[in-house]
Amino acid sequence: QVHLVESGGGLVQAGASLRLSCAASRRTSRMSAMGWFRQAPGKEREFVAAISSGGGRTYYADSVKGRFTISRDNAKNTVYLQMDNLKSEDTAVYYCAARNSGVPVTTDYDYWGQGTHVTVSS
Repeated sequence: QVHLVESGGGLVQAGASLRLSCAASRRTSRMSAMGWFRQAPGKEREFVAAISSGGGRTYYADSVKGRFTISRDNAKNTVYLQMDNLKSEDTAVYYCAARNSGVPVTTDYDYWGQGTHVTVSS
């Protein structure tokens, strides 16, 4: 079992930046993939970004490409999501997830955090 705890959410204005953090209870170096997902009110959970175990491969949803950056610090067992130039449509609950194999860009992950709220006012 892997416990994931997200932090860093909040209320910001459009154009601002936020950095989300996800602390894992196990070594993130042993997780094949770490990902970020989001779920807006009334919508399904969607993929945002994912990163491979060593950080060499990253994947992004088209809607955030060029604005969001995923990274991981395996020494701290933490994954980050740097979000720049935030838009109102980025408003959602953001979830961190971990997977034992592969680097999927779907919601097919093994472990999930509880989520952190991000609200972007226009």
